[in-house]
Amino acid sequence: MSTKQYPLEKYRNIGIAAHIDAGKTTVSERILLYTGVSHKIGEVHEGEATMDWMEQEQERGITITSAATTAFWRDHQINLIDTPGHIDFTIEVERSLRVLDGVVAVFSGVEGVQPQSETVWKQANRYRVPRIVFVNKLDRIGADYLRTVQNIKAKLGANVVAMQLQVGMSEDFTSIIDVLTRKMALFKGENGEIVEWVEVPNEYKAKMEELYAKIVLAACDLDEVLAEKYLMEEEITVPEIKAALRKGVVELKVVPVFCGSAFKNKGVQLLLDGVVEYLPSPLDVPAIEGTNTDTNEKFPIPSDPNGAFYALVFKIMTDPFVGVLNFVRVYSGELKAGSYVYNVRTGEKERVSRLLKMHANKREEITSVRAGDIAAVVGIKDTQTGDTLSMDKVPVVLESITIPTPVISTSIEPKAKADYEKMTLALRKMMQEDPSFRFTYNEETGQTEISGMGELHLEIVVDRLRREHKVEVVQGKLQVAYRETVQKLADAEGKFVRQSGGRGQFGHVWIKMEPLERGKGFEFVNAVVGGVIPREFIPAVEKGTRESLTGGILGNYPVVDVKVTLYDGSYHDVDSSEIAFKVAASMAFRTAMSQANPVLLEPIMTVNVYTPEENIGDVIGDLNSRRGRILDSKTEFNQQIISAEVALGEMFGYSTTLRSMTKGRASYDMEFACYREVPKNVQDAIVAKNKKQ
Repeated sequence: MSTKQYPLEKYRNIGIAAHIDAGKTTVSERILLYTGVSHKIGEVHEGEATMDWMEQEQERGITITSAATTAFWRDHQINLIDTPGHIDFTIEVERSLRVLDGVVAVFSGVEGVQPQSETVWKQANRYRVPRIVFVNKLDRIGADYLRTVQNIKAKLGANVVAMQLQVGMSEDFTSIIDVLTRKMALFKGENGEIVEWVEVPNEYKAKMEELYAKIVLAACDLDEVLAEKYLMEEEITVPEIKAALRKGVVELKVVPVFCGSAFKNKGVQLLLDGVVEYLPSPLDVPAIEGTNTDTNEKFPIPSDPNGAFYALVFKIMTDPFVGVLNFVRVYSGELKAGSYVYNVRTGEKERVSRLLKMHANKREEITSVRAGDIAAVVGIKDTQTGDTLSMDKVPVVLESITIPTPVISTSIEPKAKADYEKMTLALRKMMQEDPSFRFTYNEETGQTEISGMGELHLEIVVDRLRREHKVEVVQGKLQVAYRETVQKLADAEGKFVRQSGGRGQFGHVWIKMEPLERGKGFEFVNAVVGGVIPREFIPAVEKGTRESLTGGILGNYPVVDVKVTLYDGSYHDVDSSEIAFKVAASMAFRTAMSQANPVLLEPIMTVNVYTPEENIGDVIGDLNSRRGRILDSKTEFNQQIISAEVALGEMFGYSTTLRSMTKGRASYDMEFACYREVPKNVQDAIVAKNKKQ
């Protein structure tokens, strides 16, 4: 393990992201092997991947939690995060992209661009993260590197440049030609660790020169000096081309594409060279923006080890031996173990007892972290994902992380009543680790409800309760996370009077309730004039209104997208109190809601089904029967892809139906799209069912 301190320009903070099954964890495993972090290869299909260290990951062969590790290559420090590909764990990708300077997007050479790889690409666009591409699985039947490059260009609109050329197709795939140096790489040794450069066979030279010309043109488009040289027919050197491409990658203008087969140990070292040569250091990307919470003024915070200390907590993990680990990306300054930091959100000062450099779930103690580092901090307690840490008590927050809303829920209760407290504690820890997971206690039913991003997400939560926290639970039926809203303006009065001798209670309000645009949440407006309600009672009215949002009148679902305006009321000199106005507000809220034409909203999912052509009629018929709206149907790589929008409530048990309908040959994925009004007949059925319960 290197203890050498690298200059910032030699840092690469990168993530590996892709669709599920494109092989990104295998790519990560080979990176660990070739950089000397790991001495044996962990295979995903054998359940031994270093980066997939959770039991659930090893059993299912998928990545659930993003794992961080540090590796060294060609005198550079690479901080690497392997992110999940399954849509239920999109928060993991989201928060990793937020703190990375570059991404290696992995695509399968067989399937090309798949829906989750599109989602990751859009997330990377949103955070403006430079990227390079690795086309993997070229040893598989039907894999085609150049076809995949075209597919990325067509589907993602990316300016891709093929940097390499594969030699041999599918099982005959033997080596890789580096187009820029016009040499061919052979991978020798037990695990392909020895790279031997040889001359390019004659039959590949014409194609290689064609790709070389395209790289030169791409470099000239990015650099005026090179364009001038090209027009004057002067020689353009390889270092000049690389410098132009690197600048283009940092500015999100070009995406170099590499190829190989991680499983067959081909091409990963050349990909590492690409990471070092083309992806940015913390100094190359724009400085993160800080916001002064007092003045709302925004300003850049440059990556400077000597500057004021600022770090962002992007992930929280509970370790059975160490306690709570806060994963931080340090943007500026330096932090030493044993020193104190402020959490800007809570205003609390806390001592950092230890600093750890992570290698998946193993760790190495370090004495300090500085600008550019990704590490784990031990000792600070009350943190949330997206918190800003600083050395001084300053009102400056770094741009936080977007947390998706859970769309599915289920009730759980411990088999043994004595385990209730243990279960609650475990759920609290999981909610701290994963902000897209929530749990609440339902007073009416006396049950604990857990909510998440999909069936698999909740399945993993229940599994972790059993294994990690030794709590056996009984799970109820999966429930859709419906919402309630209103469709028209309504006026309502709320009057709470308890006067029976002595000090009583008196609160009286008039409110207006009206619908807001979808996704706007809630707005409270105080329009009281002339002191008809004293100022000190207004916060109580707002509090009573906000508390009423937790359960509407149709099915006790959360109320969203409404505006409440308090415009009149009255008070009593002696009997009025905060509690009386709070109760009056909640009474007025329920009355207004019943008059404002309340409706249920349901989560709508974008569903992509991959099916053989002979089953397309059955699949479309089944989606239509589930209130699905077909958006698109196309043929790609010898299979039909049907895209549709379907209500989540209609998708339970879909995987079993799809398997039996297509004899196990079809697959699907699904992603949250939006909330939409529930049809009247469906709403009536849901409301009737809730009343029965």
